[in-house]
Amino acid sequence: NSMNLPPDKVKLLSQYDNEKKWELVCDQERFQVKNPPSAYLLKIKSYLDQGVVSRKFKRRVQESTQVLRELEISLRTNHIGWAQEFLNEENKGLDVLVQYLSFAQCSVTYDMENVDNGGPVTEKTKPLEKSMEDLTKSAGNSPTHSANKATRHLTVRFNSLHSRKALRNSRIVSQKDDVHVCIMCLRAIMNYQSGFNLVMTHPHCVNEITLSLNNKNPRQTKALVLELLAAVCLVRGGHDIILSAFDNFKEVCGEKNRFEKLMEYFSNEDSNIDFMVTCMQFINIVVHSVENMNFRVHLQYEFTQHGLDQYLEKLKHTESDKLLVQIQAYLDNVFDVGALLEDAETKNALLEHMEELQEHNIQLDAKLQESENEAMEKIAELEKQLMQAMKEVEVLKESLRDSSSLVSTLRQKEQDRERSAQTNSELELKVQELQDKGLIRVVRSSTGALDIQVVPVTVTVIEAPATPQPGATVLTDTVSTGAPPSAIPPAPPLVPPPPPPPRPKAKKPIKTKYRMPLLNWVALKPNQVTGTVFNELNDEHVLGELNMDAFEEHFKTKAQGPPADLGTLKVKVAQKQPSKVSLIESNRAKNLAITLRKAGMSSADICTAIETYNLQSLSLDFLELLERFIPTEYEQKTIRNYEKDGRPLDDLSEEDRFMMGFSKIPRLSERISVLTFMGNFPDSLQRLKPQLNAIIAASMSIKSSSKLKKILEIVLAFGNYMNSSKRGAAYGFRLQSLDLLLDTKSTDRKQTLLHFIVNIIQEKYPELSTFHTELRFIDKAAAVSLDSVLQDVRSLQRGMEMTRKEFMVQDDSPVLKEFLKTNNELLDSLQTDGKTAQEAYESLVEYFGENPKTTQPSMFFPVFVRFIKGYKLAEQENEQRKKQEALAAEGAENPPPPAKSVQTGNKPPMMKMPQMDLIAELKKRQVKPQVREGKDGAIEDIITGEGLSWGQ
Repeated sequence: NSMNLPPDKVKLLSQYDNEKKWELVCDQERFQVKNPPSAYLLKIKSYLDQGVVSRKFKRRVQESTQVLRELEISLRTNHIGWAQEFLNEENKGLDVLVQYLSFAQCSVTYDMENVDNGGPVTEKTKPLEKSMEDLTKSAGNSPTHSANKATRHLTVRFNSLHSRKALRNSRIVSQKDDVHVCIMCLRAIMNYQSGFNLVMTHPHCVNEITLSLNNKNPRQTKALVLELLAAVCLVRGGHDIILSAFDNFKEVCGEKNRFEKLMEYFSNEDSNIDFMVTCMQFINIVVHSVENMNFRVHLQYEFTQHGLDQYLEKLKHTESDKLLVQIQAYLDNVFDVGALLEDAETKNALLEHMEELQEHNIQLDAKLQESENEAMEKIAELEKQLMQAMKEVEVLKESLRDSSSLVSTLRQKEQDRERSAQTNSELELKVQELQDKGLIRVVRSSTGALDIQVVPVTVTVIEAPATPQPGATVLTDTVSTGAPPSAIPPAPPLVPPPPPPPRPKAKKPIKTKYRMPLLNWVALKPNQVTGTVFNELNDEHVLGELNMDAFEEHFKTKAQGPPADLGTLKVKVAQKQPSKVSLIESNRAKNLAITLRKAGMSSADICTAIETYNLQSLSLDFLELLERFIPTEYEQKTIRNYEKDGRPLDDLSEEDRFMMGFSKIPRLSERISVLTFMGNFPDSLQRLKPQLNAIIAASMSIKSSSKLKKILEIVLAFGNYMNSSKRGAAYGFRLQSLDLLLDTKSTDRKQTLLHFIVNIIQEKYPELSTFHTELRFIDKAAAVSLDSVLQDVRSLQRGMEMTRKEFMVQDDSPVLKEFLKTNNELLDSLQTDGKTAQEAYESLVEYFGENPKTTQPSMFFPVFVRFIKGYKLAEQENEQRKKQEALAAEGAENPPPPAKSVQTGNKPPMMKMPQMDLIAELKKRQVKPQVREGKDGAIEDIITGEGLSWGQ
């Protein structure tokens, strides 16, 4: 602590060994001045004594520079207690030092004023310094500071200097280095936190430091002054102090505009690079450390008026890198007001154009939605016609089967009749032959029936046994047993019943070369596949077409985590508690009054509109509110008793009188319900019909998609290839299993099973890549709750029945008649669409082996939506991966040439910033500037650190 080192230097010193530490202590003792602060102050005060003869003053002042140098060394190297003693209230070292600095440079200021005014000026006509009132008045006109701040910082010159002797003495001092050494002393004082704070609060110190810019002897003085002023400017509140000091400089030195002398020195000292760098750094800090954009532009304009922009253009070719860095920092942070105004105008024009485009986009969206609804309605109508045609085809097929069976039966009967006719013809020929031979006789009996009699024949038999004649016997048998011509043919055989549906053939397990991971799908049993899409798929054929070796190499078993389960979101629906409505008491009357005010109609007009079903006068919101105030039985009884008692109506409030007229409307509850239904019917119809059309169109498009069937066949083949040896072959799977394709990773974890299948489809079955174009409106169908829609349709049907009953009660209402005539057919069409949608959806779900009772559209259709999204993403990622592999292969074949060395000596020319980027740049530059706090040892960090930060 006695060495007065900052914390970082103390930490560094603690790391040295004891020998090194002792050497540093000895060095400090050697350079440490042993005189107390009062010794230096007495000598400096003696230089300010103007009563001394001029010759004595010259001898006395010869040692002033050495005294000040010793003081600077003491302030810089002695312990902090010595500096605090120098600055305390008793010694007031800072005041003495500032007075001496003012005395040392007052002749320079006086001579500058004479030169600026064209000749010598007497002290009677022009005093050496302006009065406090004049300076306060002129500083009050500054756009940046108040009179109070200006008054605090303006320098007050002491009256004892207003003499020729004082000017002569000041000229003697000004020829020496006293001003420069005084500034070094102030720099040493400002290196302490307490000293820095005293300088900031001193009424004249910063002003005198600023006036030291007029010192012309050593060039280093100006650079040192600007370093101190930059440090003050960067501390909180310091920017106002610096501007006030330059306002004082303007008044004292007779400048027309602020910073005029500073720019003159900057322009003329072109051989002093260090001063130019420090000056440019100071200008950067003064202009660009301001938070207020308008004030920043004002300060920038002040320097522009002094020719800074033109001078910087000349300095762009300087060889000093440090100066180029500061110039570039200024140009990077400068505000081009003209360009910003142009950008603002351009931005306003673009905003107007954007609003027009947004409005046009809204109109296009409305037209697109309308066109989409029309297209969906047409497609749904065509799908309904297709469904009806398919039903008719099924009926015709059944009729054709019945007709074919009947034709087959008739053909068999015809063949039997022909055979019977042939037999009868042969029999008639035989009878005729026997009759011709006289063996039989055909006679007609009394009843008209034909009878065949055998004619007896006498035959002489010689040496023969008595046996019946064979002919007679045959004839007799023939006659007695022959079938009559009209015998009935045998019945045709019965048509066998249709065979039962064939069971799917058993699938053989697949033997793989490597162990494969399991695809955790939900497989369908063989009896569940019948009648579904999977009954039409042949995955074994797909496996026969594909070479599965690459698939095994990519997906063979390795340490692989189980697929992530799809979490379900539990949505808690807060049940709305029914609001309890009191009778026509205070709260109910207040609510009724609020409702009536919303209508903007008289009570009589409201009742008339309800009686005549005038929906143009009554809004739906008002009707829904009014429905709450239908009088209860208790209220109706109260109203009747009031009228029965003959009390005057004028005593009632407006709400009570409305309730009295309201309760007298016949069938009030039914009328309100019918009015509400009639008002909501068009919106309900417009809301429900597109939803039903979406279900119909999506269901039919999915069921009829041949490309989707082929993709499911490929998925089934890959799943069986992976699972067959462990779980057996599957004949189908649940559609939710498609989500698992993204969870099954390859051995190297770089791709999923879906990526591999997509790649196979692109190579072997490219025509399937557009399968999603066959699936129409599935995203809209996924958002439909079919049960809710059908329930709403039934609700509309009940409302129409209620309206029809109300019309039957009073058939003289033209409003009800027109409503029923117009909307009956629309409701019938909606009901038909509801049945068609339900049938189409149930048929689709059953076709894919799902249960329509437990599977809602909001669960079924999103499976395809997610699959299509994942398929497209996999296509893009596969394409990107192929490009990266191609680039890597090309890079391996043709290595890039070695990079050429970049010349860093010359900076590239500045590129003009695009206009639209200026607004963003403007916002970026409005960040609150960095503010530093004074602390011990901070002056070095502020000066050196800011030189780097403003050069970034």
